[in-house]
Amino acid sequence: MRILAIGAHPDDIELGCGATLLRARQLGASVTMLVLTDGRLGPGDPDLRAREQRQAAEYLGAELIGGGFRDGELDHGPALVNRIEEALAAVRPDLVFTHAPADSHQDHRATASASIAAARTLTTVLHYESPSTLDFQPVVFGDVTGLVPEKLRLLRHHLSQVIGGRRIDLEALAAQARFRGFQGRVTEAEAFTTTRTLLSLSGPGRPLEMSDALGLAAEN
Repeated sequence: MRILAIGAHPDDIELGCGATLLRARQLGASVTMLVLTDGRLGPGDPDLRAREQRQAAEYLGAELIGGGFRDGELDHGPALVNRIEEALAAVRPDLVFTHAPADSHQDHRATASASIAAARTLTTVLHYESPSTLDFQPVVFGDVTGLVPEKLRLLRHHLSQVIGGRRIDLEALAAQARFRGFQGRVTEAEAFTTTRTLLSLSGPGRPLEMSDALGLAAEN
């Protein structure tokens, strides 16, 4: 199984679906992270943010590719859509994770809308939440029971964001996993909305079957 996770800034992917990606790696999936900007507007300079992101990707066992855009300057235009399409063509993912469309950060909104456009022919596109997400009503839950401590270790590679202004609140993330687990009828979960999820009841290697192997389940 091939997964492409798309984030506007360093640490976005780990915040939104880090534990699910850890579970995927445990099950043998290949994971690629597309980080679109350099994160220069947050705590820490771009070189530090890039180093932290490389360390986090290495810890996760994921391939890391950059978008080449500046923090705060993403917009849903041809350049952004084309860059995501290039990543999709290179990875050929079975499953895409990206930002939720309703978000108070303009870079997150642009990433979500551009991802939807670029992945218009793909069968499974899921949207993760971040601290700035608005009106998030999840319908898909990834069972990450037991993996939350490892997710927090993953996020500690972004030390400038954990320490610098508490952009990442590790205690809040642990509590969120318990709450989403309660909603998903498991102990701990990450939650997603979806643009499109293919339901396949038969045949090997289809997207929902592969997603189910990662502990993803639609709300019922």
